[in-house]
Amino acid sequence: MNQLIAILDDEADIVELVSIHLKKSGFKVKEFYTAETLLKFLTKETPDLLVLDLMLPDMDGFEVCKYIKQDTRLKKIPVIMLTAKQDETDKIVGLELGADDYVTKPFSPKELVARVKVVLRRVDTSSTEPNLIKIDNLIKIDLQKYEVYDQYNNKIELTTTEFKILQVLAQKRGWVFSREKLLDNLWGDEKIVLDRTIDVHIKNLREKLGDAGSLIKNIRGVGYKLEE
Repeated sequence: MNQLIAILDDEADIVELVSIHLKKSGFKVKEFYTAETLLKFLTKETPDLLVLDLMLPDMDGFEVCKYIKQDTRLKKIPVIMLTAKQDETDKIVGLELGADDYVTKPFSPKELVARVKVVLRRVDTSSTEPNLIKIDNLIKIDLQKYEVYDQYNNKIELTTTEFKILQVLAQKRGWVFSREKLLDNLWGDEKIVLDRTIDVHIKNLREKLGDAGSLIKNIRGVGYKLEE
């Protein structure tokens, strides 16, 4: 496996617990206890995924996530937030900032490892052959490179989750997908249960797609579809 997972949490026992279970699953691990040390590390190396605590001694975890997602070199790093904050508002904020998942404490280390694997599988861009989807000359989706371009051939920066939602809708245009079905496509048996998760990602996706965002239709009481 050999993928590098960065862990940022100011609680040493949490870092140790997560680190042990990730190493048992074949991951390499880099441990951090302050945002400053993590950000210094990121100037030199790029981990395959970041497990991020929100309540840190020197910087708010939301700010760390925001910094990463606004940096051209770092924004593709998947982020799993791990925090004692259980309020739904915090979860929504985390997702809106580009986090790929949100795990609340207390947590199951085995479940966290499973979620790490799921997110990394979604990030994996390996494909046997290139695939291209064009929608009404408004957007072009490169399924091999995980890239989306607008009608002027400008690259649209999407999170991995946003890309996967667009991919599911685009590959079966006109089909209506319930929120549950979209969660199944994203997470499988390890999906998180959060009513507004899909709605938040759809909202962000529409905004980033610009004019093409109007093609994603909300079917009241059912779910979403990409207009034919």
